[in-house]
Amino acid sequence: MSTETERRDEVLSQSPVGFIDLRSDTVTRPTKAMRSAMAAAEVGDDVYGEDPTVNLLEASAAQIFGREAALFVPTGTMGNQIAIRLHTQPGQEIICESRAHIVDWEMAMAAAFSGCQFRAVAAERGIVTWKHIEPAIKRPTFNNAPTGLISLENSHNMAGGTVTPLAVFGEIWNGAHEMGIPLHLDGARIFNASVALNVPVAVLTSGFNTVMFCLSKGLCAPVGSMLVGSRKVIERGRMVRKALGGGMRQAGVLAAAGLIALEEMPKRLADDHANARYLAERLSGLPQIELDLLTVQTNIVIFGLKERGKAEELVLRLKQRGVLCGTVGRNSVRFVTHHDVDRAACEEAARIAVEEIGKL
Repeated sequence: MSTETERRDEVLSQSPVGFIDLRSDTVTRPTKAMRSAMAAAEVGDDVYGEDPTVNLLEASAAQIFGREAALFVPTGTMGNQIAIRLHTQPGQEIICESRAHIVDWEMAMAAAFSGCQFRAVAAERGIVTWKHIEPAIKRPTFNNAPTGLISLENSHNMAGGTVTPLAVFGEIWNGAHEMGIPLHLDGARIFNASVALNVPVAVLTSGFNTVMFCLSKGLCAPVGSMLVGSRKVIERGRMVRKALGGGMRQAGVLAAAGLIALEEMPKRLADDHANARYLAERLSGLPQIELDLLTVQTNIVIFGLKERGKAEELVLRLKQRGVLCGTVGRNSVRFVTHHDVDRAACEEAARIAVEEIGKL
């Protein structure tokens, strides 16, 4: 039987970076099929609308989401910020959950680029309902910044990958539409939410005016996100993308990987969810941590340490033993499963994590 060291070395030898990398699903490498497609991609100048592979990717995304049009952008942050610019006017508020990506991870661009501020509401497990939103809505007056946009997130990254059910969204859609307030979805991991809920993305996002989703996380494309919506909105979005420096030229080499990501990779996301659940269940009984298993619904595991201020120390200990992960604030640690970390790697990561947590 292999020793623990031999077992670890065997797992690490299969990793392209020599680590079990659970920092994020952004670290995924393009598959062999993606690399082949990129090498053979037909290209043109996308700023002129002449890249046939980009055009095909945009048409495919629009069809899958039941929309008129789609826009290929370099990053999810750019996609979100384009949507915010399209839906709002300077001096308005955006209602979102208090841990939303657009609040904490997008460099205050809603203020810098669109002149808007956030009206953040805290929701248990990140699941915002109409009861959270309605009291936060402000109509135009001479004193208050009026509500210009409601932006939600599914799955919710910093809430631990939790998903919002369709019925909850339905109530929000009805209320917002009655009040004439547009809705945007940060759907960076919407395919994870779709798999977890067993609801097609077109149905799960149907009430939003715009939806952004990433190709470069669990779907494994090397670069790129999509913004989908009406043809009129996306035409305006193309101009905003250019203003943000997102006008790419022969981008078909990237779109070719995106097509495979979009059409093939959602089929395997359930494996990532199962691996995240395995990690969470291995850790959940440890007395040193706090982990709500009800939040482990997709490919993200976030757990808190009962001894405060130890998160960075644990991350360093794990790195020294070949496992990469990240912190969420000073007291929590995050694992994210993905295509490049299989069950064997997750088993080894869990074994090492249990040992190191036990030393705290």
